[in-house]
Amino acid sequence: MPLSIINSFASWVLKQRIHQIELFLKYPNEVQEELLHNLLLASENTVIGKKYDFESIKSYQTFTERVPIASYEELQPLIERTRQGEQGVFWESPIKWFAKSSGTTNAKSKFIPVSNEALEDCHYKGSKDLLCLYLNNNEDSELFLGKSLRLGGSSQIYENNNTFFGDLSAILIENMPIWAEFSSTPSSKTSLMSEWETKIAAIINETKNENVTSFAGVPSWMLVLMNKVLENTGKQSLLELWPNLEVYFHGGVSFSPYKEQYKKILPSKDFKYYEIYNASEGFFAIQDLNNSSDLLLMLDYGIFYEFIPMETFGAADQKVIRLADVELNKNYAIVITTNSGLWRYLIGDTVRFTSLNPYRIRVTGRTKHHINVFGEELMVENTDQAIAKACQITQTEVIDYTVAPIFMQDKEKGAHEWMIEFKQKPADVGLFQKVLDETLQTLNSDYEAKRQNNMTLNPLVINVARENLFYDWLKERDKLGGQHKIPRLSNQRDYLEQLKEMCAVKS
Repeated sequence: MPLSIINSFASWVLKQRIHQIELFLKYPNEVQEELLHNLLLASENTVIGKKYDFESIKSYQTFTERVPIASYEELQPLIERTRQGEQGVFWESPIKWFAKSSGTTNAKSKFIPVSNEALEDCHYKGSKDLLCLYLNNNEDSELFLGKSLRLGGSSQIYENNNTFFGDLSAILIENMPIWAEFSSTPSSKTSLMSEWETKIAAIINETKNENVTSFAGVPSWMLVLMNKVLENTGKQSLLELWPNLEVYFHGGVSFSPYKEQYKKILPSKDFKYYEIYNASEGFFAIQDLNNSSDLLLMLDYGIFYEFIPMETFGAADQKVIRLADVELNKNYAIVITTNSGLWRYLIGDTVRFTSLNPYRIRVTGRTKHHINVFGEELMVENTDQAIAKACQITQTEVIDYTVAPIFMQDKEKGAHEWMIEFKQKPADVGLFQKVLDETLQTLNSDYEAKRQNNMTLNPLVINVARENLFYDWLKERDKLGGQHKIPRLSNQRDYLEQLKEMCAVKS
């Protein structure tokens, strides 16, 4: 069958979904209410369903009164029961897949349940809808005349009591439907290779002679691969190698720091960028318009949404609201109830609504300080513990510190830059740096993955602050005393640059 016919047929099939999307666009709150009812009905006979008597819950109000907001640490005992082989704990159907990700306070990694329903009705549905919306906006697309170059993260799958865990991308590739395998490159075998350097070389070798029309993956990882492709082929632009490239589907970390670098290697005004918002817990939102920074919240993926206004987050009077009650341009922490059995789960992300008809959002950050420019999800708990360990080993003390990213420039990889004020400077700053870096890797599996063989992150950089630098910085901003604190981690360099400038002036 000619590729042009396949392209036309695939486009037609995917665009049929537009009518269903229009339904939740027209009746968003009704769709969400019905979804919650169905989730409760499906889980009446689970351990958690019996605990909270799901059978008698007939309203959202009763749901909020019975079921508490939960962090991962609070759900972990139930998740561990299922990981040990017990089923029917928090979801009706058997769960054998768990997406591993880092970021918890009490454990190196989280194990997020991924049900078969979530795979089909959320993650894969989201992937199809991404194509549907793109094709609906670009009638002349020839996406299916070629293939999509995909790049996932760590790919190894581990078994535990007849359940399996690994990176979400590995789980998705392992369960990928035939249509996705047919339209993708590299092969699943190559995508699931474990060793990064070998994997990158294999991907380049397998894809450089393909007709690649799109690519999909996390911006930081993809930029490393694309620069390797140019280095390997001697090309200046990706369009020299793949002249039919038309779109990059991206998500996972903010695209802002990378946009200009992508424009250099994709010098075409017609090339498009489409953003998604997904995570191990689910597929949440999709850019539904060309040249937009707003993401359409997808309301029929088996996920019921609630929101906590950030001005009340964590307070005694914390307020939790439904989608119907959100307001424009306010920051909210997201709470999700899912078809994988996460009940009123606090995912840790914050969003702002840019439109209420339809509901469109922008991801604004995390509920905690963090650095996630390269997908490393570095948390304050990680850095505090690593600082303590480095101080212990080098017999020194730290007064204060802050950390910011060094963004990728051209072919140079990123890194983390620290400003540390020591009470007593360590005799060997290099040893302090080494212990700090290695300890962070033991505490955070995502940071460890990015640092392995310097694949995405170079070794961290330490600036030794002059005496009283942080005190002077706070004083200059009239923020001495009270609850004012040095921002430990930031995804931007503003604080660090200010501190470096003050350090240089008075040093």
